[in-house]
Amino acid sequence: MMDVPFAQTSPMRRADTNTKPSFVMPARACDTHLHVFEPGFPAVPNPLYTFPDATLAQYLAVADRLGISRMVPVQPTYYGDDNSLMLSALARLGDRARGVARVSEDAPRGVLDEYDRRGIRALRLDLFSRKDWPLDDLRRYADRMADLAHPRGWHLQFYAPGRVVHALLPSLSDLPVPFVVDHMGYMKQSDGLGDEGTARVLAALAVGNCWIKLSGAYRVAEGRPLQAVSPLAEALVGAFPDRLIWGSDWPHLPDGQRDTGELLNLLAEWAPDAGDRSRILVDAPDILFYSH
Repeated sequence: MMDVPFAQTSPMRRADTNTKPSFVMPARACDTHLHVFEPGFPAVPNPLYTFPDATLAQYLAVADRLGISRMVPVQPTYYGDDNSLMLSALARLGDRARGVARVSEDAPRGVLDEYDRRGIRALRLDLFSRKDWPLDDLRRYADRMADLAHPRGWHLQFYAPGRVVHALLPSLSDLPVPFVVDHMGYMKQSDGLGDEGTARVLAALAVGNCWIKLSGAYRVAEGRPLQAVSPLAEALVGAFPDRLIWGSDWPHLPDGQRDTGELLNLLAEWAPDAGDRSRILVDAPDILFYSH
């Protein structure tokens, strides 16, 4: 989730202090990117941030305030490949939720089948931890993970630095499964990924099996106003509103005080048409997460 080591996590913002939506939320609106943390579940050695006080109950209070009725917990780096807490959250949420897991390349078929029965619909590939791999090795890794996802109708989700995304995207068009790129491709200005990065993302969307997650605006903005990412987001919405999903990235590590409602309201600027917002918040999640 964070590429800054050992970040000190701040306390979570009270749900009732989040800004309310500036637009009418469509029925069955889905947040496709959130993380849950609860005591009693072991972290990986040397996690990237201190333990966040960010329970499922706290998230649900935020979701209720914002009119989010469906949600997709995503396995954080904090817990590595131990998906126990995420599966517990799915059991508590029932049919309103689906999940994105992290697994090793040798995960047993029976485990994956059980994950499917319990609501997992995608595999998360952490390319931050593999950012120094040669491009060919990254593609082969993606192929191996696609082999795990394909029999179950799952997709892949790429959590990767922008430069890796930029280099890898053209080689992913023939993956046998759909794939989602987190955080708008992580096209950060500091990496020199301006218009060329936007063009590369748009080209990937045009092929047909790529989806982009409108999430992590503050990560891409790197301390600038959130509107700094508007040209990228508006270009994506203007060209492919049906190939986008939205995620809050709650609890916004390491800044638990961030206003989730402010992030949601960026959609009103990026997608001023209510039909486009419904495609992003409802229709696209239906296809990727709720179609089986």
